[in-house]
Amino acid sequence: MENSFPERSVYNNHKYFIEKPPHCGGFFYLYSFMENSEKKNKKVFTGYQKFVIAILAILQFTLVLDFMVLSPLGAQLLQELNITTGQFGWVVSSYAFSAGAAGLLAAGFADKFDRKKLLLFFYTGFLIGTFLCAIAPDYHFLLIARIVTGLFGGVIGSVTFAIITDLFKMEVRGRVMGFVQMAFAASQVLGIPIGLLLANRFGWHSPFWMIAGFGLIVGIIMLIYLKPINEHLLLKTDRSPFQHLIKTLTTKHHVRGFAGTILLATGGFMLMPFGSAFSIHNLHLTMEQLPLLYGVTGIFSMIFGPLIGKLSDRIGKFRTFFIGTIISMLMVAIYTNLGATPLYLVILLNVILFVGISARMISASALMTAVPAPQDRGAFMAINSAIQQISGGVAAAVAGMIVIQTPSGDLERYPMLGLVVIGSMIFAAIMMWRVNQYVQKNPPATFPPKAN
Repeated sequence: MENSFPERSVYNNHKYFIEKPPHCGGFFYLYSFMENSEKKNKKVFTGYQKFVIAILAILQFTLVLDFMVLSPLGAQLLQELNITTGQFGWVVSSYAFSAGAAGLLAAGFADKFDRKKLLLFFYTGFLIGTFLCAIAPDYHFLLIARIVTGLFGGVIGSVTFAIITDLFKMEVRGRVMGFVQMAFAASQVLGIPIGLLLANRFGWHSPFWMIAGFGLIVGIIMLIYLKPINEHLLLKTDRSPFQHLIKTLTTKHHVRGFAGTILLATGGFMLMPFGSAFSIHNLHLTMEQLPLLYGVTGIFSMIFGPLIGKLSDRIGKFRTFFIGTIISMLMVAIYTNLGATPLYLVILLNVILFVGISARMISASALMTAVPAPQDRGAFMAINSAIQQISGGVAAAVAGMIVIQTPSGDLERYPMLGLVVIGSMIFAAIMMWRVNQYVQKNPPATFPPKAN
């Protein structure tokens, strides 16, 4: 009877069960719960990794805010600079096109330098461009300032994703992307309202002063506390920058990733430009209701972003992407066919739509980081970012050809635009499935940080 129950012993604070079954002739079986307890106590991120996630998210916040705050300032700029809507359109689009061009130009050099130095260089240029916007006296000066801002700002996103890929394992990248991409929602909820408040009180230059001042603090913190990220330099390559660019552009599995990015950007940028006009003229909301609509949607996006990232790490990036695609397709089909709709229902549909879009973007971003080899990550991310910017601009232009505004202000052929977006989502899902198949067969390498 004394051997009928396991004897308990404690070693290094871990419980073991030692059992001597009669039929084993005195052989001991050791059952340890050490592994399970270690898994429970193990932290997902080190202290330094948490710092990296936070600083990259804040950096993305300044980038996104600089881009997004310009559109709400349109009414003031049209009046104070005495420019046409066409000229204002160039001010907005000049950033996207210069960012796309910069991404392609920087791709060949992106893997030749320490990623920290590269990030600081381009972020400094971005802040200089934002400072020029803050002092712009007329239209032509502002246009040049936006081009400068785009040339530097367009590369920062790709460097950020390369850093995430270098420092975080594939198993947790969904969570990292979820936190970093909270910047989009945060700029919508916090940045734009604060920027508009400053603009109404101190003039349209003030939001750019705010971004430049805050960005300077972020840059100093990165300079002091961010550690060098240069392990990829140990992987020697004899290719020149131009050869590196061409090789990255033409590698078969890279092309699949770029095609997926084109289709992802097409779906997103087609609906975005007409969101406020459709809400006012077709859904019959008022201008005063729009801040509430965007604010509530942004808050829920901030909440769901990290949760979606964690879900993608748990059930798989492509599976999360597929679920997000189904949700987005259903919501686009419903939303683009709406007429006059109560505010609460528009908010509900917007929240669900943005949850679906967030699930697609977060999981796709995490999955895309696994495509390139370590020595090609910077170039791949730079090209991918450039393609995203250019595709977004083309998609917005195509959407403008599809949608027609009547003299009363209503938008016609919006349901047709919805069908085009749904079609692009289907093709994007097929392309991302192929990307996922490649990643499953070729697990990515990771350079873990050296210090906590």
